[in-house]
Amino acid sequence: MKISVNKLVSLDYQLYADGVNGKYELVEETTPERPLTFIFGTGSMLPKFEESLLGLQEGDKFEFSIEPNNAYGEYIDENVVELERAIFEVDGKFDETKIFVGNVIPMKDRSGTHFQAEIVSISPTHVTLDLNHPLAGDTLHFNGQVRQVREPSSEELATLSGGGCSSGCDSCSDGCSSC
Repeated sequence: MKISVNKLVSLDYQLYADGVNGKYELVEETTPERPLTFIFGTGSMLPKFEESLLGLQEGDKFEFSIEPNNAYGEYIDENVVELERAIFEVDGKFDETKIFVGNVIPMKDRSGTHFQAEIVSISPTHVTLDLNHPLAGDTLHFNGQVRQVREPSSEELATLSGGGCSSGCDSCSDGCSSC
């Protein structure tokens, strides 16, 4: 069976991003025990990711790259913002267990949209956050193998077609909706 819309797809892959000095950095890797499993064509994956898999079948190997404009966009310097430190206080106390350099924290804007932000620096008066996706500006390089393509059960359709981390990877900063 070939990969097409509304098919359950399981695959193993390695994801590399552009690193320093032209060397790729391994960003994510699935395993045969924990493959990426999703319903194809439901919007839970990057469109170019799915486009690159369309028509493959069980056992096929793949290797492709996705440019930033078709992945998580270019890195935007203006998405690094300074917020007053007081915003991160609970009952008048700064929460150092959650607010520390390098931590990724959930945020919500005024319209209720959820997103992730990485803490870049902390000063006595401000916290600097990077609102760019961690892979913004990177070309993504995938290689792997299709493990399974089949009709999903009604339960799988209900569970997997809404996005989320079907592989259990827990490593995507956006809840794996674009893993």
